[in-house]
Amino acid sequence: QVHLVESGGGLVQSGGSLRLSCEASGSIYSISVMGWYRQAPGKQRELVADITSDGATNYEDSVKGRFTISGDAAKKTVSLQMNRLIPEDTAVYSCYLNGRPWRFGHPTDYWGQGTQVTVSS
Repeated sequence: QVHLVESGGGLVQSGGSLRLSCEASGSIYSISVMGWYRQAPGKQRELVADITSDGATNYEDSVKGRFTISGDAAKKTVSLQMNRLIPEDTAVYSCYLNGRPWRFGHPTDYWGQGTQVTVSS
């Protein structure tokens, strides 16, 4: 069974920085994409950024130029460096990965529990 554990959330003032990290444990045959979602109170969950096993990245428009995602599929880790944070970034951030549990298994989404990021004005 695959478990994802996030770390690095917390409280920061507007304009500050935080770095989120996520590490997956358990057996997984291959990873195709890793990333981060967030959900603010009263809002739908949205993709923040993701990175493929080839290193291609994708960002939500509001975080472009402020957030940087990095990942290592072999080590099953993904990180999100968040700079110039604003109050609108306040949310629970969850890491995820999509991969095959074994060679002929179906691509499966795995999720972390989430970590709170709060940006004060």
